[in-house]
Parts: sequence; structure tokens; C-alpha cells
Amino acid sequence: MNYLLALLLPPLSIFLAGRPILGIVVFFIWIPALLFSGGLTHPMFIILAWLVIFEARNRQTRL
Repeated sequence: MNYLLALLLPPLSIFLAGRPILGIVVFFIWIPALLFSGGLTHPMFIILAWLVIFEARNRQTRL
């Protein structure tokens, strides 16, 4: 479910994946990037969110 959320709101999905500080930092970068680039940078944030979610799931599996 978090992967689907990453498609629409990458900062929120990063926050929910257990990285709250990174989620807040990404939010403050994501908003101006969307406004100035017209949405062209959105896929970059989606990939970042997917990597963070994947890393969090691997970390939970090892414990």
C-alpha cells in the first residue's frame, strides 16, 4: 500500500516508511521542484520513495 502512496505523495510515504526527518526534508524540496519544473522531477521522488520503502522492508526482515 505504501508503494501506491509513493506514486502520489512521495514525502508522505517516506515519512510512513520510518524515515520522518528525510520525509520532511524531501517535502520541502518536492514542493518547489514540482512548481518550478512543472512535474518533471516527480519521477525522481517516486524512485527515492520506493528505494526507502524497499530498504525499510529489508531492514524489518533481517530483525
